[in-house]
Amino acid sequence: MDDLHEWLSFDDPDEQRTWVFDLTFLLSRWTCIYGRGCPGIADAPAAELQIGCCSHGAYFSDDDDEAAVVAAVADLTPAQWQFAGIGRRRGIVVRAEGGGRRTRRHQGACIMLNRAGFPGGAGCALHQAALAVGRHPMELKPEVCWQVPLRRIDSTDEVGHVTSTVREWKRRDWGEGGQAFHWWCIEQAEAFTGEVSVLDSMGAELAAMVGRPVFELLVAAIAERGASRTVIPHPAVRAGAR
Repeated sequence: MDDLHEWLSFDDPDEQRTWVFDLTFLLSRWTCIYGRGCPGIADAPAAELQIGCCSHGAYFSDDDDEAAVVAAVADLTPAQWQFAGIGRRRGIVVRAEGGGRRTRRHQGACIMLNRAGFPGGAGCALHQAALAVGRHPMELKPEVCWQVPLRRIDSTDEVGHVTSTVREWKRRDWGEGGQAFHWWCIEQAEAFTGEVSVLDSMGAELAAMVGRPVFELLVAAIAERGASRTVIPHPAVRAGAR
């Protein structure tokens, strides 16, 4: 009961698919607190380093994801990217220990992460470069970086019907390493202080993950619940209140 969530589901009008959405998280006031007290996900809290969840590098979802990021990196200047020199010499992509490919780690975090004190500002160089020219960060960043803390999971039953679940990203989704995080924002009340819901703040990301028609069906279904859109409060919020 400590992890009780409320869900909404409906069938896709165009595919043999059922969509399942975590309303408790989508209608919560979770917000990224990077640079505003986030202690990061390393072995010990280190808010002053401003590393956030970039400690381990970004794992690419597929070859297209990797190619898009490599192309975006090619346009960055040293003024935008702190580690442009070493990134150009050694490349930004390495083979991950457990398989797949990820961004290179440098000095304890993703090589794309500008550190605290960099004149161009701390944070993902790709994220900042996108904002500087009026583009959405998800146009340049690895998929996992713009999707987290949302996760989509597709499963197919014995007759080929697909169930697609969109929920919060939990520790277990990181594999065994997730249990070693001393802190994870989805579990902490201090991260649920946004001015709007996740549905509103991450609407563009949700639409990209499920498709615009399905996203609009989701919004309409939530609207039918009433203007208040109230659901079971998120477990982290309930724990914080206690």
